[in-house]
Amino acid sequence: MSGSQRIIIQGFILLVSIIFVTKLFSIQVKNVDYKQAAANNIIQKVIEYPYRGLIKDRNGELLVYNSPIYDLMVVPREVSVRDTSKFCALFDLTIEEFNEKIQEAKEYSYVKPSVFIKQIPNEEFAKIQDLLVDYRGFNVVPRIKRAYEHPILANAFGYIGEINKSRLERDTSEYYLQGDYVGISGLEASYEKHLRGKRGEKLKMVNVRGIEKGSFQDGIFDTDAIAGEDLVSTIDTELQIYAEKLMEGKVGSVIALEPATGEILSIASAPTYDPELMTGRMFGENFTKLQQDSLVPLFNRPIMADVYPPGSIFKLFQTLVALQEGVVSLNTYYSCNQNLIGCHGHGPGETLIGAIKNSCNPYFYNVFRSIINQNDDPNTYIDARIGLERWREYLLDFGMGRRLGIDIPNEKRGVIPSLSLYDNIYGENRWKFSNVYSLSIGQGELGVSPLQMANLVSILANRGYYYPPHIIKSIGENGQPLPKYQQKIETGVDAPHFDVVIEAMAKVIESGTGQYRAKLKGIEVCGKTGTVENPHGEDHSVFIAFAPRDKPKIAVSVYVENAGQGARAAAAISGLMIEKYIKRDSAELRMEDYVLAGEFIY
Repeated sequence: MSGSQRIIIQGFILLVSIIFVTKLFSIQVKNVDYKQAAANNIIQKVIEYPYRGLIKDRNGELLVYNSPIYDLMVVPREVSVRDTSKFCALFDLTIEEFNEKIQEAKEYSYVKPSVFIKQIPNEEFAKIQDLLVDYRGFNVVPRIKRAYEHPILANAFGYIGEINKSRLERDTSEYYLQGDYVGISGLEASYEKHLRGKRGEKLKMVNVRGIEKGSFQDGIFDTDAIAGEDLVSTIDTELQIYAEKLMEGKVGSVIALEPATGEILSIASAPTYDPELMTGRMFGENFTKLQQDSLVPLFNRPIMADVYPPGSIFKLFQTLVALQEGVVSLNTYYSCNQNLIGCHGHGPGETLIGAIKNSCNPYFYNVFRSIINQNDDPNTYIDARIGLERWREYLLDFGMGRRLGIDIPNEKRGVIPSLSLYDNIYGENRWKFSNVYSLSIGQGELGVSPLQMANLVSILANRGYYYPPHIIKSIGENGQPLPKYQQKIETGVDAPHFDVVIEAMAKVIESGTGQYRAKLKGIEVCGKTGTVENPHGEDHSVFIAFAPRDKPKIAVSVYVENAGQGARAAAAISGLMIEKYIKRDSAELRMEDYVLAGEFIY
């Protein structure tokens, strides 16, 4: 053999050796699939998902619970399906869909399990579970979906869904894994860390065919799943069902609070949807349909509709500010001069209580002017700036123009006009009361959410303070609400001034604009109507009220879009809500047919 031949043979042997060493290094060190395949011949890790915490109403009645579903998992390396057509028929798949899913699983990993079919309902699983033993490489992991005792509170409850990539990357707790379910909106999102529980993990011995041989080392390394904490809500189920019934076919919101605590008894957004639509395999399809609905049922109006002008209910706030600032008294008289601003012709003029009772626009034009121009010089631009800023500070103290902190995500701040807003519109020191007078009757550049309206009436019922509105009463067994919901917040207006306003509110119901649809037998209701101008169609109907006058049990805010006068739709709904809550089964509910018919414009 020549020297050159020897070199060629040695070079060939060296090349083959390098190839084998490289491949062996790749298999044993770099490629984790082979390493895991070897481990899977001995140990298989099985995740045990926890039960999500339940949600109950204020009386302990179950509202949200867990319903079993199942994910069908696949390990491509172990798959053995003799009759693909039969398998596909079992799961309502086409051959093409089967092949696509197998390919997706292979791209993820040959040896690690991945989801083949998500969220198989319990009733479907019961029909197929005994047949799965014929299909190697497939196994089932139990999961849960949310279920509901009543089709209510969809916007408040929110929904859960599979965690997405961006949220997984932001998870500083390092708790979540791909495929985990997480609270996406509503209470499910706000109380996620309490509701989610803690996953468990079990190690099982399996042979190369995937047949289970028992626990690894008798389960000493296993951890049990820990169920999430239950939540007790402030919701009165009967009242909530009734609120949603009254709002059927309408657009708007109803909020009922317990004034003494800030606990929300009912919070209805209309139109709404059945929360079951946002669970299970049809989640994506149903979400798309709801998102494309022109009436936007996914929009949580009680906390997100912050551009609503409050209308005439705002006159109660103006009164309190004017009394506190000392620019008006019980005997202050103004004529109903409609050359200043339009009104509905109730008489030649009023003193303070009569002006509230009859909702006199010119009266509150003058009241607001007195607040803004306290030097009584309407031509002084500087004076208007000082007065408006002082007025704005009162608004903030009453919880408007900022988030109240309700325990549902996406609460809006509302809109309070600032000095800079008018500077941008008119120029600095170039605007005065005559440019902003529409604020006097709750119109103009002013927007509040229905929740802020409900909080306003709660402040009135409490004679000057409030607790932040919230939906969860306690967390876990023998738990308490979050500390921030137990903080009493003062408004800075003296209590005696509230007595004046409350006297006027009682007269609104007794003989004023609320007497026809909000007056209740045996219950002294204090309320105020509001008719909000709408340049795009019929006016919006607004009403706030609380009852009884002494030691109030309930405060209500109602906003019905395009329903005309506040004394009609909103007043009637408020009266029904108060009567239903206080009288229960003995309630007469005389205005119910009127509200359900929905014929408010005439």
